[in-house]
Amino acid sequence: LGICLYYCLSLQEERMVRDRNLLQVQEHEQPIMWKVKFSSGNSSQLSNQCRNSVQGKLLITDELGYICERKDLLVNGCCNVNVPSTKLYSCESCLPNGCCSVYEYCVSCCLQPSKQHLLERFLNRAAIAFQNLFMAVEDHFELCLAKCRTSSQSVQHENTYRDPIAKYCYGEYPPELLPV
Repeated sequence: LGICLYYCLSLQEERMVRDRNLLQVQEHEQPIMWKVKFSSGNSSQLSNQCRNSVQGKLLITDELGYICERKDLLVNGCCNVNVPSTKLYSCESCLPNGCCSVYEYCVSCCLQPSKQHLLERFLNRAAIAFQNLFMAVEDHFELCLAKCRTSSQSVQHENTYRDPIAKYCYGEYPPELLPV
């Protein structure tokens, strides 16, 4: 029993040391090397294939910025641009602060070339806590997928959305806190 207890305590100590190391702050003298490169067609896939937002039940956004109904998704993963309902860089459900009520519209709007400066500014000021997440993205599309997912910045009191309608945000700042 004593050996078992010692083994369990040593495993817990190892986990605590590992977790502490993950949370250590990097030296500010050493700049963060972001992998994200903004350029037109910066896909890591073949030119005739598209990555897309995958999880949407009704809507899908492809890496080119098109949003379409799931039924209009081509076998190569791209939205069918010949369907009238397919839209490019649509911000249909988005507010001026960059928060949207539909995840796929958030991603499509975030992919607009005009949002590049805003996203670069965000990356340059990303909090230490977000560095590991945003350093892992490879390109503009992956950045928008990650940025639009709900995060701790979208909630207050850990269990209530700051804006229960527009909870997917690509903007620099989270929604305003709601009064309690």
